[in-house]
Amino acid sequence: MSKQTYDGNSISILEGLEAVRKRPGMYIGSVSTKGLNHLIYEIVDNSVDEYLAGYCNEISVYLEPDGVAVISDNGRGIPVEINDKTGLPAVQVVFTVLHAGGKFENENYKISGGLHGVGASVVNALSVWLEVTVKRNGLIYEQRYERGKVVSELRVTGKCKKNETGTTVRFLPDDEIFEKTYFKASMIRNRLHETAYLNPNLTIHFSNRRPGEEIEITYHEPEGICAYVKKLNEERQNPLHDPVYFKRQVGSIEVEVAFQYTEDFGENILGFCNNIYTAEGGTHLTGFKTKFTTIMNQYAREIGMLKEKDANFTGTDVRNGMTAIISVKHPDPRFEGQTKTKLDNPDAAKAVAEAAGEEIVFYFDKNLETLKKVLSCAEKSAKIRKAEEKAKTNMLTRQKLSIDSNAKLANCESRKPEECEIFIVEGDSAGGSAKTARNRRTQAILPIRGKILNVEKATMDKVLANAEIKTMINAFGCGFSEGYGNDFDISKLRYHKIVIMTDADVDGAHIATLLLTFFYRFMPELITHGHIFIAMPPLYKAIPKKGKEMYLYDDAALAKYRKTHKGSFTLQRYKGLGEMDADQLWETTLDPETRVLKQVEIEDARMASSVTSMLMGSDVPPRRQFIYENAAEATLDI
Repeated sequence: MSKQTYDGNSISILEGLEAVRKRPGMYIGSVSTKGLNHLIYEIVDNSVDEYLAGYCNEISVYLEPDGVAVISDNGRGIPVEINDKTGLPAVQVVFTVLHAGGKFENENYKISGGLHGVGASVVNALSVWLEVTVKRNGLIYEQRYERGKVVSELRVTGKCKKNETGTTVRFLPDDEIFEKTYFKASMIRNRLHETAYLNPNLTIHFSNRRPGEEIEITYHEPEGICAYVKKLNEERQNPLHDPVYFKRQVGSIEVEVAFQYTEDFGENILGFCNNIYTAEGGTHLTGFKTKFTTIMNQYAREIGMLKEKDANFTGTDVRNGMTAIISVKHPDPRFEGQTKTKLDNPDAAKAVAEAAGEEIVFYFDKNLETLKKVLSCAEKSAKIRKAEEKAKTNMLTRQKLSIDSNAKLANCESRKPEECEIFIVEGDSAGGSAKTARNRRTQAILPIRGKILNVEKATMDKVLANAEIKTMINAFGCGFSEGYGNDFDISKLRYHKIVIMTDADVDGAHIATLLLTFFYRFMPELITHGHIFIAMPPLYKAIPKKGKEMYLYDDAALAKYRKTHKGSFTLQRYKGLGEMDADQLWETTLDPETRVLKQVEIEDARMASSVTSMLMGSDVPPRRQFIYENAAEATLDI
């Protein structure tokens, strides 16, 4: 037996951008469509930084038929002069050296969104090829790279007008890195439109030139985040007033806020720092919410709505019906959280609270009728909250089951959440097979009967009265969060993998969708923290006369097998999980060594809520229109 040596020579040193290609997920989060689209966002963010610095007002993004992405701006153009530290043209340093750029000196960029990202060098490293064209000093410069390496020196290829400046980047994503290299146009369009809302003097052109998807659109939103709030409220009921807007400089931090109330229940508050969407919130949102709650309670007490000394509306009460955008520009942002999108600067909370404290009082002192409408929403919210809290307490007290007395659940032996999995299985037949096939030490099985309640259309009392939903809440052990209360505690989650296991047909997909809607509305942290998975059972089993049997997971795999397999074979079609015996179910769906699982993630949290309401709600015309517009981008992925 050979003995491994661990000495000084065992330490690997990855030169240049090799580290990026070796571990792409560390730099762009994933190699899925989300990570792929992120390449475009990185280059666009650099152009937006030129806008923020005052040198750019137009950005263009093109998706070419051959899979190439093109991003162009009319900024100053990346410097082409020799960098003294490296002896290389500055543009080459930007595209070939990690953590190189002009944003580390505040003299060049006082505010930068790009600092949050990974930069042009990572986009270069993850592309088959990348070409950069710079217009600067009356000349046109070009350079080409392949998989991060220089293949042609920077050269002058033409002349331009002295005042004509800018940068154009063309790149082809590397199919050796990404699962798919087909950009998702709808997500890119949403991101570009959002960028236009956040930067009201910026114009962004988007062109999709791919066959069957051709579209050209220009985003320019001179009303800025006020227009964004109006857009978000298009599907909500009866706005109660025009958007309230203010913008203030507090020290080195710029604070910009817009909000509007509607008659719809709930709140929708989005936070941004340097144009970066802070999906997990942060100090800027905390500062706004805390100050707003304090001010509203003061007003409620002054007008006699709160008569008891220690009575107060909660933050949820006073934000009932609110849609808001909180945007800050910070010279030195710090991010943390599960997805590194939670602002962590304490001075941001102070700046937002100071600005909001003065501006909100200034507005409501002049608009008493609007103030009364907002406070009436809070009063209504508080009454419903107290009634539902009482009903919820009574219901859970009557109906709560201990996990061990739950007759449906076949629990696992381990009590270590990090190694435990729970499979939500459709039907008693499949549940029986799964209980036999599973690893009893770490795998729990929870059978459900048919389609669970569509929580998007149901009231809270109906949700809590649903047997399947009660069973899941009790089994997971972490409570739930929705509406007025928040009993969710992810630290109490009993299983770190929750796997939806349904038949590979339309009914199975519908059940999975209903379950995902429930998780998103009542336990969203399970999704954002990466605990929800979808099992991928095979549709077919190919049994050749000679050779190895093979499971085929979809029709595309079957078509490929027919083309590549020589010789005759018989085909077994699985209409449902219940048709598999225990050994087959273990081999295809339960065994960690051979199974295929898809992790559920929220690609665009800003769209998630509105799209969920549209697709799972009662209003048919918007759903029909959405399907019509997005059918070309539909895939077999759940």
